[in-house]
Amino acid sequence: MSKRREAKGVCLPCAELFAHSLSMVALDHIRTGVADLFSDDLRLVLAALCTTLMLAALSRLWPPHRHRSREAHPKYQSKAHPTLAPMLARDSAESPDAQSQAVTTAPGPSTNGALNQHSASPHGYEVGIAHDRGQRRTMEDAYSFIVDFASVRGQGYFAIFDGHAGKHAAEWCGQNFHKKLLALLAEHNEPVPDIFNRTFHAVDKELSHMAAQGTTHSGCTAVTAFLRLEDADGKAVSDPDSPARRVLYTANAGDARAVLCRGGKAVRLTYDHKGSDKQEAKRIVDAGGFVLNNRVNGVLAVTRSLGDSAMKEFVVGSPYTTETELSEDDEFVIFACDGLWDVAEDQVAVDIVRSSAPHSAQDAAKALLDHALANFSMDNVSVLVVRFLPVTN
Repeated sequence: MSKRREAKGVCLPCAELFAHSLSMVALDHIRTGVADLFSDDLRLVLAALCTTLMLAALSRLWPPHRHRSREAHPKYQSKAHPTLAPMLARDSAESPDAQSQAVTTAPGPSTNGALNQHSASPHGYEVGIAHDRGQRRTMEDAYSFIVDFASVRGQGYFAIFDGHAGKHAAEWCGQNFHKKLLALLAEHNEPVPDIFNRTFHAVDKELSHMAAQGTTHSGCTAVTAFLRLEDADGKAVSDPDSPARRVLYTANAGDARAVLCRGGKAVRLTYDHKGSDKQEAKRIVDAGGFVLNNRVNGVLAVTRSLGDSAMKEFVVGSPYTTETELSEDDEFVIFACDGLWDVAEDQVAVDIVRSSAPHSAQDAAKALLDHALANFSMDNVSVLVVRFLPVTN
């Protein structure tokens, strides 16, 4: 537990007594020096004013200690979760301003504890996750990852949702986005990018429906990814021991980002949908809106998101998608919300991961979180690192 430091010097009750004594002296001077000029009521008002001013001055000399959770201080970084846990999204019951629990989903007990940190893995990758509410009063991010997605060895699902105007949209996506994706993958024989597009629109529609019912009016940015094994024709392969290629599909809306490390160089796999982007600003204006101070209608900084039904005419849920065939040069991929990217360029983040010893995904995620907090990120910070490994039987 973090230790609460006592403010040095005069305690607050003593300071108040001291101020009161000074105010009485001031009142005495008022009474003796200008008694003939002011009424009794006015002299009392002046005395009260003296007391207020002196208390204000003393509060600057001895400011009250503001408690801050350990997770929000660079010296006490929050512990990330190297293993899978049951789906969970709730606030701590111990403190109203404690960091809410991020969302982690798992398909079943067979993957529990599977995220090891060895040189090889039966899944072909390892995952590290780190998160912190940072300078914000509440945590509005959510994350989700599933090892052996759809019960297929080697497949993976990864996502980070950065909420705004509340946490409900992000938490709902953390719990349900993968379900929509899985259902649509089974339902439609289409390329994965098209399935991702369907999923984003289906989720966006669901959040709009909840807004119409008054359940939530919040929104969230999203970066999602689906890793699977494919044959030369692009068909999914369920046996990782057979000749196959690994393909990483990504989809994002907003400014949550995915960055791949290829041969030590940063390769951005997503697109930042912001009001500062000329193409996005033009789309907003063409739709009848405007961009003021790089914000849609002067309000929202992102131009695409899930939810935000009140601005859905301009802030759409259509994702930017990519398809990347992984090679031996591809070391890892970083998924993070803007709490990291506001204080770290893509290449800086890649260099931090590569220099983190002993190069595990968990160490990497924590190193990125530490960097964000040390550089005074003003937002919630959520980082998910997927490190690619040789597949073992």
